[in-house]
Amino acid sequence: MNTTELKGNWDEQKGKLKQKFAALTDNDLLFVEGKKDEMLGKLQVKLGKTKEELHKIIQAL
Repeated sequence: MNTTELKGNWDEQKGKLKQKFAALTDNDLLFVEGKKDEMLGKLQVKLGKTKEELHKIIQAL
């Protein structure tokens, strides 16, 4: 998954992630250009998932 793919439909994916993981906030899912790794790092800590697991979850949405 590259930045363009992630950014392209991020609002839709963000809503689905919040449904799947109720503990996530808008702040956790804030996608800022160039800060993708930082956002994924925060999600890893909050959800206890690896980066690979997060990529699979996002791709499956």
